[in-house]
Amino acid sequence: MNKRVVVIPTYNEIENISDIISSVLSLPYDYDILVVDDNSPDGTSKAVERLMTQYPDRVFIQKRTQKTGLGTAYVHGFKWALKHNYDYIFEMDADFSHNPKDLDLLLEACMDGNDMTIGSRYVKGVNVVNWPLNRVLLSYFASVYVRFITGMKIHDTTAGFICYHRSVLESIPLDKIKFVGYAFQIEMKYRAFAKGFKIKEIPIIFTDRTKGASKMTNGIIQEAVFGVLRLRIKKLFNRL
Repeated sequence: MNKRVVVIPTYNEIENISDIISSVLSLPYDYDILVVDDNSPDGTSKAVERLMTQYPDRVFIQKRTQKTGLGTAYVHGFKWALKHNYDYIFEMDADFSHNPKDLDLLLEACMDGNDMTIGSRYVKGVNVVNWPLNRVLLSYFASVYVRFITGMKIHDTTAGFICYHRSVLESIPLDKIKFVGYAFQIEMKYRAFAKGFKIKEIPIIFTDRTKGASKMTNGIIQEAVFGVLRLRIKKLFNRL
């Protein structure tokens, strides 16, 4: 049987983490869960450890000493997953903005011959709930901008709900990825696109968090704008 793991980065997600883990564990397909916690002061890691005693073979945690960004947390999780021989590796937020039930849709699309599947907010219109209009427009036109610069045929280039076949992550030099926010999501897709992997977008409904605080900052947005240009230049000079 193919091994599957959902990587969930956390920082101060005590209000969500137990419920999101329980939701994933209740799905028809079996998923293991790896929480990568950046030393949350609110007790997130302790909540995970309590669940680990109930599900010792399915729930795992990696505790980092500093908050160094979403991208580095995922890279840490990807390396752990590859080391532990997982075949399908997922990115998912802890705050229920991604519906855990959609994990099955991403998995089935990957098992159907795709190398990477993306839970897309924009492949069929705009499917976002509870976001203010300015943030919807920012996210949507960011993807338009990325497609224009990179040539990727992906509607939701900043999406963070993804299933990778392990071959994709094995082909990417993870140590060279330094972006932390939107730019990290863009770079992972661009590297997979540039290597010719088969990528498919699956329509989902994205619902903004109702508990906890957003981690979005202006610095993350600026990183994405200029990071895309850097990626394209690297590709032109075969340095990607």
